[in-house]
Amino acid sequence: MTRFRILLLSLLPIVVSLGCGASQPQSVEAQEQDDARRLHGEVPLIDGHNDLPGKYREDVNRRFSELDIAQGQPQIHTDIARLREGGVGAQFWSVYVPASLEGADAVRATVEQVDVVYELARRYPDTFEMAFTADDVERIFESGKIASLIGMEGGHSIDSSLATLRMLYRLGARYMTVTHSRSLAWADASTGKVVSGGLSEFGSEVVREMNWLGMLVDLSHVSPATMHDALDVVEAPVIFSHSSAKQLCNHVRNVPDDVLKRLPENGGVVMVSFVPQFTSQALKDHGEQRDAVREELEGHAGATESGVNERLAAWDRENLAPRATLSQVADHIDHVREVAGIDHIGIGSDFDGIGSVPEGLADVSKFIDLTRELLARGYSDEDIRKILGQNVLRVMRAAEQTAARLQKERGPSEAVFPGRTGWN
Repeated sequence: MTRFRILLLSLLPIVVSLGCGASQPQSVEAQEQDDARRLHGEVPLIDGHNDLPGKYREDVNRRFSELDIAQGQPQIHTDIARLREGGVGAQFWSVYVPASLEGADAVRATVEQVDVVYELARRYPDTFEMAFTADDVERIFESGKIASLIGMEGGHSIDSSLATLRMLYRLGARYMTVTHSRSLAWADASTGKVVSGGLSEFGSEVVREMNWLGMLVDLSHVSPATMHDALDVVEAPVIFSHSSAKQLCNHVRNVPDDVLKRLPENGGVVMVSFVPQFTSQALKDHGEQRDAVREELEGHAGATESGVNERLAAWDRENLAPRATLSQVADHIDHVREVAGIDHIGIGSDFDGIGSVPEGLADVSKFIDLTRELLARGYSDEDIRKILGQNVLRVMRAAEQTAARLQKERGPSEAVFPGRTGWN
Protein backbone atom coordinates (compact mmCIF):
# COMPACT_ATOMS: atom_id res chain seq x y z
CA MET A 1 0.00 0.00 0.00
CA THR A 2 1.50 3.36 -1.02
CA ARG A 3 1.53 6.39 1.25
CA PHE A 4 -0.88 8.00 -1.24
CA ARG A 5 -3.36 5.16 -0.69
CA ILE A 6 -2.96 5.53 3.07
CA LEU A 7 -3.81 9.21 2.72
CA LEU A 8 -6.87 8.40 0.62
CA LEU A 9 -8.05 5.88 3.22
CA SER A 10 -7.69 8.45 5.99
CA LEU A 11 -9.71 10.99 3.95
CA LEU A 12 -12.40 8.53 2.88
CA PRO A 13 -14.80 9.16 5.80
CA ILE A 14 -14.67 12.92 5.11
CA VAL A 15 -15.31 12.46 1.39
CA VAL A 16 -18.25 10.14 2.02
CA SER A 17 -19.68 12.55 4.58
CA LEU A 18 -19.47 15.51 2.18
CA GLY A 19 -20.89 13.50 -0.69
CA CYS A 20 -23.90 12.50 1.35
CA GLY A 21 -24.51 16.04 2.49
CA ALA A 22 -24.14 14.97 6.13
CA SER A 23 -24.12 17.78 8.64
CA GLN A 24 -23.57 15.79 11.81
CA PRO A 25 -20.03 15.97 13.25
CA GLN A 26 -18.04 12.78 13.62
CA SER A 27 -18.31 10.92 16.89
CA VAL A 28 -15.32 11.04 19.21
CA GLU A 29 -14.67 7.35 18.52
CA ALA A 30 -14.73 7.84 14.76
CA GLN A 31 -12.39 10.82 15.00
CA GLU A 32 -9.97 8.79 17.14
CA GLN A 33 -10.08 5.99 14.57
CA ASP A 34 -9.27 8.42 11.77
CA ASP A 35 -6.50 10.04 13.80
CA ALA A 36 -5.01 6.66 14.64
CA ARG A 37 -4.89 5.63 10.99
CA ARG A 38 -3.39 8.97 10.04
CA LEU A 39 -0.61 8.55 12.62
CA HIS A 40 0.16 5.03 11.42
CA GLY A 41 0.51 6.52 7.93
CA GLU A 42 2.93 9.20 9.13
CA VAL A 43 5.47 7.05 10.99
CA PRO A 44 6.17 3.32 10.88
CA LEU A 45 4.71 1.28 13.71
CA ILE A 46 7.76 -0.82 14.64
CA ASP A 47 6.70 -3.96 16.49
CA GLY A 48 9.63 -5.31 18.47
CA HIS A 49 8.72 -8.98 18.55
CA ASN A 50 6.64 -11.34 16.42
CA ASP A 51 7.20 -15.12 16.44
CA LEU A 52 5.71 -15.92 13.03
CA PRO A 53 8.99 -17.58 11.90
CA GLY A 54 8.53 -20.07 14.73
CA LYS A 55 5.08 -20.96 13.44
CA TYR A 56 6.62 -21.90 10.11
CA ARG A 57 8.94 -24.29 11.90
CA GLU A 58 6.56 -25.71 14.51
CA ASP A 59 3.40 -25.96 12.42
CA VAL A 60 4.57 -26.79 8.88
CA ASN A 61 8.28 -27.68 9.25
CA ARG A 62 9.27 -24.58 7.24
CA ARG A 63 7.17 -25.57 4.22
CA PHE A 64 5.87 -22.20 3.05
CA SER A 65 3.52 -23.86 0.59
CA GLU A 66 1.47 -25.04 3.58
CA LEU A 67 1.17 -21.64 5.30
CA ASP A 68 0.41 -18.85 2.85
CA ILE A 69 -0.02 -15.59 4.75
CA ALA A 70 -1.27 -13.90 1.59
CA GLN A 71 -4.44 -15.78 2.55
CA GLY A 72 -6.28 -15.33 5.84
CA GLN A 73 -4.75 -17.49 8.59
CA PRO A 74 -7.18 -17.27 11.54
CA GLN A 75 -5.39 -20.03 13.46
CA ILE A 76 -2.41 -17.71 14.04
CA HIS A 77 -2.10 -14.01 14.86
CA THR A 78 -0.40 -12.83 11.68
CA ASP A 79 -1.18 -12.60 7.98
CA ILE A 80 -0.67 -9.89 5.40
CA ALA A 81 -4.20 -8.51 5.35
CA ARG A 82 -4.24 -8.10 9.12
CA LEU A 83 -0.75 -6.56 9.17
CA ARG A 84 -2.08 -3.95 6.74
CA GLU A 85 -5.25 -3.44 8.76
CA GLY A 86 -3.20 -2.94 11.91
CA GLY A 87 -0.99 -0.33 10.28
CA VAL A 88 2.28 -2.19 10.84
CA GLY A 89 5.19 -0.36 9.21
CA ALA A 90 8.16 -2.43 10.39
CA GLN A 91 8.47 -5.79 12.11
CA PHE A 92 11.26 -7.36 14.10
CA TRP A 93 10.75 -11.05 13.34
CA SER A 94 12.04 -13.25 16.15
CA VAL A 95 14.37 -16.02 15.01
CA TYR A 96 13.80 -17.81 18.32
CA VAL A 97 15.10 -21.30 18.94
CA PRO A 98 14.39 -23.15 22.21
CA ALA A 99 16.79 -22.54 25.07
CA SER A 100 17.07 -26.32 25.37
CA LEU A 101 19.06 -26.31 22.11
CA GLU A 102 22.75 -25.83 22.76
CA GLY A 103 26.01 -25.51 20.88
CA ALA A 104 26.06 -26.14 17.14
CA ASP A 105 22.41 -27.24 17.17
CA ALA A 106 21.33 -23.81 18.43
CA VAL A 107 23.45 -22.02 15.83
CA ARG A 108 22.13 -24.19 12.98
CA ALA A 109 18.51 -23.72 14.03
CA THR A 110 18.99 -19.96 14.33
CA VAL A 111 20.41 -19.72 10.81
CA GLU A 112 17.46 -21.77 9.54
CA GLN A 113 15.07 -19.32 11.22
CA VAL A 114 16.93 -16.41 9.62
CA ASP A 115 16.28 -18.15 6.31
CA VAL A 116 12.55 -18.07 7.09
CA VAL A 117 12.61 -14.27 7.38
CA TYR A 118 14.42 -13.92 4.05
CA GLU A 119 11.92 -16.30 2.49
CA LEU A 120 9.04 -14.12 3.68
CA ALA A 121 10.59 -11.20 1.82
CA ARG A 122 11.23 -13.32 -1.29
CA ARG A 123 7.75 -14.82 -1.44
CA TYR A 124 5.89 -11.58 -0.72
CA PRO A 125 8.02 -8.85 -2.33
CA ASP A 126 5.07 -6.44 -2.64
CA THR A 127 4.61 -6.59 1.14
CA PHE A 128 8.00 -7.14 2.81
CA GLU A 129 11.52 -5.91 2.25
CA MET A 130 14.57 -6.70 4.36
CA ALA A 131 15.81 -3.78 6.48
CA PHE A 132 19.20 -3.43 8.16
CA THR A 133 19.34 0.24 9.20
CA ALA A 134 17.03 2.97 10.45
CA ASP A 135 17.24 4.61 7.01
CA ASP A 136 16.14 1.31 5.45
CA VAL A 137 13.08 1.22 7.70
CA GLU A 138 12.01 4.72 6.72
CA ARG A 139 12.69 4.18 3.01
CA ILE A 140 10.74 0.90 2.93
CA PHE A 141 7.87 2.43 4.89
CA GLU A 142 7.71 5.34 2.43
CA SER A 143 7.46 2.81 -0.41
CA GLY A 144 4.34 1.30 1.16
CA LYS A 145 5.99 -1.96 2.20
CA ILE A 146 6.64 -3.44 5.65
CA ALA A 147 10.27 -3.35 6.72
CA SER A 148 11.44 -6.79 7.88
CA LEU A 149 14.09 -6.86 10.61
CA ILE A 150 15.64 -9.80 12.44
CA GLY A 151 15.89 -10.22 16.21
CA MET A 152 17.70 -13.15 17.85
CA GLU A 153 15.97 -14.30 21.02
CA GLY A 154 18.70 -15.56 23.29
CA GLY A 155 22.47 -15.63 23.54
CA HIS A 156 22.41 -19.42 23.26
CA SER A 157 22.04 -18.77 19.51
CA ILE A 158 25.73 -17.79 19.26
CA ASP A 159 27.18 -20.74 21.25
CA SER A 160 29.40 -18.38 23.28
CA SER A 161 31.25 -17.33 20.12
CA LEU A 162 31.86 -13.70 19.17
CA ALA A 163 32.70 -14.82 15.63
CA THR A 164 29.23 -16.40 15.38
CA LEU A 165 27.72 -13.19 16.74
CA ARG A 166 29.48 -11.21 14.03
CA MET A 167 28.37 -13.58 11.26
CA LEU A 168 24.75 -13.48 12.40
CA TYR A 169 24.94 -9.69 12.32
CA ARG A 170 26.13 -9.97 8.71
CA LEU A 171 23.12 -12.20 8.02
CA GLY A 172 20.89 -9.39 9.24
CA ALA A 173 20.33 -9.84 12.99
CA ARG A 174 19.88 -6.36 14.44
CA TYR A 175 19.20 -7.26 18.03
CA MET A 176 20.02 -10.12 20.32
CA THR A 177 18.16 -10.85 23.52
CA VAL A 178 21.07 -11.56 25.86
CA THR A 179 19.39 -14.66 27.34
CA HIS A 180 16.18 -16.55 26.87
CA SER A 181 14.59 -18.59 29.65
CA ARG A 182 17.77 -20.32 30.85
CA SER A 183 20.86 -18.69 32.28
CA LEU A 184 24.00 -18.94 30.19
CA ALA A 185 27.53 -19.47 31.44
CA TRP A 186 28.03 -15.73 30.93
CA ALA A 187 24.63 -14.13 31.66
CA ASP A 188 21.78 -14.76 34.09
CA ALA A 189 18.17 -15.05 32.91
CA SER A 190 15.16 -13.83 34.86
CA THR A 191 13.80 -17.38 34.94
CA GLY A 192 17.11 -19.19 35.27
CA LYS A 193 19.60 -20.06 37.97
CA VAL A 194 22.05 -17.49 39.29
CA VAL A 195 25.32 -18.35 37.54
CA SER A 196 27.28 -15.11 37.21
CA GLY A 197 25.24 -12.77 39.39
CA GLY A 198 24.48 -10.80 36.21
CA LEU A 199 27.06 -10.67 33.41
CA SER A 200 30.38 -12.48 33.60
CA GLU A 201 33.52 -10.87 32.18
CA PHE A 202 32.86 -12.69 28.89
CA GLY A 203 29.22 -11.56 29.00
CA SER A 204 30.37 -7.96 29.25
CA GLU A 205 32.58 -8.59 26.21
CA VAL A 206 29.54 -9.89 24.29
CA VAL A 207 27.71 -6.65 25.05
CA ARG A 208 30.70 -4.56 24.00
CA GLU A 209 30.97 -6.50 20.74
CA MET A 210 27.29 -5.94 20.04
CA ASN A 211 27.94 -2.21 20.41
CA TRP A 212 30.93 -2.52 18.05
CA LEU A 213 28.71 -4.19 15.46
CA GLY A 214 25.72 -1.87 15.86
CA MET A 215 23.51 -4.69 17.15
CA LEU A 216 20.89 -3.63 19.70
CA VAL A 217 21.33 -5.11 23.18
CA ASP A 218 17.94 -6.56 24.15
CA LEU A 219 17.41 -6.99 27.90
CA SER A 220 14.04 -8.76 27.84
CA HIS A 221 14.33 -12.16 29.57
CA VAL A 222 17.43 -11.26 31.61
CA SER A 223 17.63 -10.91 35.40
CA PRO A 224 17.64 -7.46 37.02
CA ALA A 225 21.31 -7.96 37.88
CA THR A 226 22.06 -8.61 34.20
CA MET A 227 20.04 -5.53 33.25
CA HIS A 228 22.13 -3.34 35.55
CA ASP A 229 25.42 -4.92 34.50
CA ALA A 230 24.58 -4.39 30.84
CA LEU A 231 23.62 -0.76 31.47
CA ASP A 232 26.97 -0.29 33.19
CA VAL A 233 28.82 -1.63 30.12
CA VAL A 234 26.90 -0.44 27.05
CA GLU A 235 27.86 2.59 25.00
CA ALA A 236 24.59 2.66 23.04
CA PRO A 237 20.92 2.62 24.04
CA VAL A 238 19.40 -0.75 24.96
CA ILE A 239 15.97 -2.15 24.19
CA PHE A 240 13.54 -4.43 25.93
CA SER A 241 11.94 -6.04 22.87
CA HIS A 242 8.90 -7.45 24.69
CA SER A 243 8.57 -6.60 28.37
CA SER A 244 6.25 -4.55 30.56
CA ALA A 245 6.36 -2.75 33.91
CA LYS A 246 7.04 -4.86 37.00
CA GLN A 247 5.41 -2.27 39.26
CA LEU A 248 2.05 -3.06 37.64
CA CYS A 249 2.51 -6.81 37.23
CA ASN A 250 5.07 -8.45 39.47
CA HIS A 251 6.40 -10.89 36.90
CA VAL A 252 10.12 -11.63 36.67
CA ARG A 253 10.02 -10.91 32.93
CA ASN A 254 9.01 -7.30 33.51
CA VAL A 255 11.22 -4.26 34.05
CA PRO A 256 11.59 -2.95 37.62
CA ASP A 257 11.38 0.76 38.32
CA ASP A 258 15.05 1.07 39.30
CA VAL A 259 15.94 -0.04 35.77
CA LEU A 260 13.31 2.21 34.17
CA LYS A 261 14.85 5.15 35.99
CA ARG A 262 18.18 4.47 34.27
CA LEU A 263 16.74 4.65 30.75
CA PRO A 264 16.80 8.45 30.35
CA GLU A 265 20.59 8.43 30.83
CA ASN A 266 21.06 5.42 28.57
CA GLY A 267 18.48 6.43 25.96
CA GLY A 268 16.92 2.98 25.77
CA VAL A 269 13.35 1.89 25.05
CA VAL A 270 10.93 -0.56 26.68
CA MET A 271 8.76 -2.09 23.96
CA VAL A 272 5.65 -2.86 25.99
CA SER A 273 4.42 -6.43 25.58
CA PHE A 274 0.95 -7.87 25.02
CA VAL A 275 1.75 -11.08 26.94
CA PRO A 276 -1.27 -11.53 29.26
CA GLN A 277 0.79 -12.93 32.16
CA PHE A 278 3.07 -9.86 32.01
CA THR A 279 0.09 -7.51 31.80
CA SER A 280 -2.42 -8.53 34.47
CA GLN A 281 -1.46 -9.11 38.11
CA ALA A 282 -4.79 -10.88 38.67
CA LEU A 283 -4.06 -13.32 35.85
CA LYS A 284 -0.53 -13.94 37.12
CA ASP A 285 -1.90 -14.63 40.62
CA HIS A 286 -4.51 -17.01 39.17
CA GLY A 287 -1.79 -18.92 37.31
CA GLU A 288 0.28 -19.30 40.48
CA GLN A 289 -2.75 -20.54 42.38
CA ARG A 290 -3.48 -23.06 39.63
CA ASP A 291 0.11 -24.29 39.73
CA ALA A 292 -0.19 -24.79 43.49
CA VAL A 293 -3.41 -26.79 43.05
CA ARG A 294 -1.75 -29.02 40.46
CA GLU A 295 1.24 -29.59 42.73
CA GLU A 296 -1.06 -30.53 45.61
CA LEU A 297 -3.05 -32.94 43.43
CA GLU A 298 0.11 -34.59 42.13
CA GLY A 299 1.31 -35.07 45.70
CA HIS A 300 -1.67 -37.20 46.71
CA ALA A 301 -0.97 -40.91 47.20
CA GLY A 302 -1.98 -42.90 44.13
CA ALA A 303 -2.35 -39.80 41.96
CA THR A 304 -2.51 -40.50 38.22
CA GLU A 305 -2.03 -38.10 35.34
CA SER A 306 -5.61 -38.56 34.13
CA GLY A 307 -6.98 -38.10 37.63
CA VAL A 308 -4.97 -34.94 38.21
CA ASN A 309 -6.06 -33.49 34.87
CA GLU A 310 -9.71 -34.27 35.57
CA ARG A 311 -9.65 -32.58 38.97
CA LEU A 312 -7.69 -29.65 37.60
CA ALA A 313 -10.29 -29.21 34.86
CA ALA A 314 -13.00 -29.11 37.52
CA TRP A 315 -11.01 -26.47 39.40
CA ASP A 316 -10.70 -24.45 36.20
CA ARG A 317 -14.48 -24.50 35.72
CA GLU A 318 -15.00 -23.17 39.23
CA ASN A 319 -12.16 -20.64 39.07
CA LEU A 320 -12.32 -18.92 35.72
CA ALA A 321 -9.13 -17.14 34.78
CA PRO A 322 -9.36 -13.34 34.48
CA ARG A 323 -8.48 -11.75 31.17
CA ALA A 324 -5.80 -9.19 30.52
CA THR A 325 -7.09 -6.22 28.53
CA LEU A 326 -5.98 -3.65 25.99
CA SER A 327 -6.58 -1.01 28.66
CA GLN A 328 -4.10 -2.72 30.98
CA VAL A 329 -1.48 -2.74 28.21
CA ALA A 330 -2.03 1.01 27.95
CA ASP A 331 -1.60 1.22 31.75
CA HIS A 332 1.90 -0.22 31.34
CA ILE A 333 2.64 2.42 28.70
CA ASP A 334 1.40 5.06 31.16
CA HIS A 335 3.72 3.72 33.84
CA VAL A 336 6.82 3.66 31.64
CA ARG A 337 6.03 7.25 30.62
CA GLU A 338 5.65 8.27 34.28
CA VAL A 339 8.94 6.69 35.41
CA ALA A 340 11.21 6.85 32.35
CA GLY A 341 9.53 9.37 30.06
CA ILE A 342 7.81 9.43 26.70
CA ASP A 343 11.10 8.99 24.82
CA HIS A 344 11.58 5.49 26.22
CA ILE A 345 8.42 3.64 25.09
CA GLY A 346 7.83 1.30 22.17
CA ILE A 347 5.60 -1.65 21.27
CA GLY A 348 6.67 -5.32 21.40
CA SER A 349 3.61 -7.51 20.96
CA ASP A 350 4.96 -11.10 21.04
CA PHE A 351 2.15 -12.12 18.66
CA ASP A 352 2.39 -15.76 17.58
CA GLY A 353 4.63 -16.41 20.57
CA ILE A 354 1.76 -16.32 23.07
CA GLY A 355 -1.03 -18.82 23.60
CA SER A 356 -3.60 -16.22 24.67
CA VAL A 357 -4.05 -12.52 24.05
CA PRO A 358 -5.50 -9.55 25.93
CA GLU A 359 -9.09 -8.61 25.26
CA GLY A 360 -9.05 -6.06 22.45
CA LEU A 361 -5.69 -7.21 21.05
CA ALA A 362 -6.65 -10.39 19.27
CA ASP A 363 -4.07 -10.20 16.47
CA VAL A 364 -1.88 -7.87 14.42
CA SER A 365 -4.91 -6.02 13.04
CA LYS A 366 -5.56 -4.46 16.46
CA PHE A 367 -2.53 -2.19 16.85
CA ILE A 368 -4.73 0.65 15.61
CA ASP A 369 -7.06 0.11 18.57
CA LEU A 370 -4.19 0.54 21.03
CA THR A 371 -3.33 3.82 19.32
CA ARG A 372 -6.97 4.87 19.68
CA GLU A 373 -6.80 4.10 23.40
CA LEU A 374 -3.71 6.27 23.81
CA LEU A 375 -5.44 9.12 21.97
CA ALA A 376 -8.42 8.74 24.28
CA ARG A 377 -6.03 9.01 27.25
CA GLY A 378 -4.74 12.33 26.01
CA TYR A 379 -1.49 11.34 24.38
CA SER A 380 -0.50 13.95 21.80
CA ASP A 381 0.23 13.16 18.17
CA GLU A 382 3.91 13.76 18.89
CA ASP A 383 3.81 11.34 21.83
CA ILE A 384 2.21 8.63 19.72
CA ARG A 385 4.65 9.07 16.85
CA LYS A 386 7.45 8.46 19.33
CA ILE A 387 5.77 5.34 20.75
CA LEU A 388 4.91 3.90 17.35
CA GLY A 389 8.38 4.12 15.89
CA GLN A 390 10.38 7.30 16.34
CA ASN A 391 11.87 6.20 19.66
CA VAL A 392 13.10 2.92 18.18
CA LEU A 393 14.45 4.65 15.08
CA ARG A 394 16.40 6.98 17.37
CA VAL A 395 17.84 3.99 19.26
CA MET A 396 18.77 2.25 16.01
CA ARG A 397 20.57 5.35 14.74
CA ALA A 398 22.40 5.75 18.04
CA ALA A 399 23.57 2.12 17.82
CA GLU A 400 24.72 2.67 14.22
CA GLN A 401 26.62 5.83 15.18
CA THR A 402 28.24 4.12 18.16
CA ALA A 403 29.36 1.26 15.92
CA ALA A 404 30.85 3.66 13.39
CA ARG A 405 32.86 5.35 16.15
CA LEU A 406 34.02 2.12 17.79
CA GLN A 407 35.06 0.57 14.49
CA LYS A 408 37.36 3.54 13.91
CA GLU A 409 38.89 2.98 17.35
CA ARG A 410 39.44 -0.79 17.27
CA GLY A 411 38.90 -3.99 15.39
CA PRO A 412 36.67 -6.90 16.39
CA SER A 413 37.21 -8.43 19.80
CA GLU A 414 39.69 -11.30 20.05
CA ALA A 415 38.08 -12.61 23.24
CA VAL A 416 37.39 -16.36 23.35
CA PHE A 417 35.04 -18.09 25.75
CA PRO A 418 37.11 -19.39 28.69
CA GLY A 419 38.41 -22.92 28.11
CA ARG A 420 38.00 -22.93 24.34
CA THR A 421 41.12 -23.61 22.32
CA GLY A 422 41.81 -24.75 18.77
CA TRP A 423 38.80 -26.59 17.32
CA ASN A 424 37.05 -27.08 20.67
